[in-house]
Amino acid sequence: MVRHLPGLNALRTFESAARHLGFTKAASELGVTPAAVSNQVRVLEEQLGVRLFYRTSRAVRLTRAGEALLAGVTGALDLIGQTIERISAPDGQRILTVTATPSFAAKWLVPRLDRFRQQQPDADVRIDVSERLVDFSREDADIGIRFGNGIYPGLRVDCLFDELVFPVCSPKLLKRAHPLRHPSDLRHHTLIHVGWQAQRDSWPDWRLWLLAAGVDGIDPTRGIHFSQTALAIQAAIDGQGIALGNTSLVGDDLAARRLVRPFELSLKGPSSFAYYLVSPKATADQPLVKAFREWVLREISEAGKRRRH
Repeated sequence: MVRHLPGLNALRTFESAARHLGFTKAASELGVTPAAVSNQVRVLEEQLGVRLFYRTSRAVRLTRAGEALLAGVTGALDLIGQTIERISAPDGQRILTVTATPSFAAKWLVPRLDRFRQQQPDADVRIDVSERLVDFSREDADIGIRFGNGIYPGLRVDCLFDELVFPVCSPKLLKRAHPLRHPSDLRHHTLIHVGWQAQRDSWPDWRLWLLAAGVDGIDPTRGIHFSQTALAIQAAIDGQGIALGNTSLVGDDLAARRLVRPFELSLKGPSSFAYYLVSPKATADQPLVKAFREWVLREISEAGKRRRH
């Protein structure tokens, strides 16, 4: 059966204009003029015999037909791109794209990545670092590590850690004036804070920890504030103050004695927020995706056994 389809260039132009809801942004992305984008869309509408956009002097928006076409074209273009990438790779070479938050990538994933590469020597691994939630249906990612509530429709979800939150600092702080013998000694030191959107209001902070420790008279908001946990941990390693670390991200630094725990008191992270390994259900059992998931879960399990012993 002969299929009468519009040209690929017209569909790419439509997809960009529909995604941006604007011809100017689409033109910038595609490296053409807004007039060229408008012309391509007009020709496509004529070929299909339907109107795809409502145009006004200030903006454009999709018609019902445009919304339907966008849904189909997006998936088709993604599939074409993935297929071309796969067949263009050298024989036997495989590519896995992993999306992760900056702090998790820096403090957990990257230090261990060579062990996965040893198990999959013919695979190329690409790490996409971002705080935002990647849309697997529209972006080039195979598997991701997210910090959130674990409710991700359409994705396979594996919980990675039960998080504990506790103070950490450089060992050299314990040798300076005002050594940390009691939580009240924190009044003589700089508190290091982390505030990023994914943590939400229920994530343990200095106010909650000091309250649990029965310490008052310390301003729980003073000190240095960071938007990423990895930066706060590095500041603590450098001896700039005391940070609240969580199990998954400070484990290696504690084992290497770059950090120590001056106090035993820890707070359990809320069960509604944790790190999760996620991938589309449709591709979750592809060999390389499955191998990566099993490797991550095995690394976490073995680390847990070492801590218990």
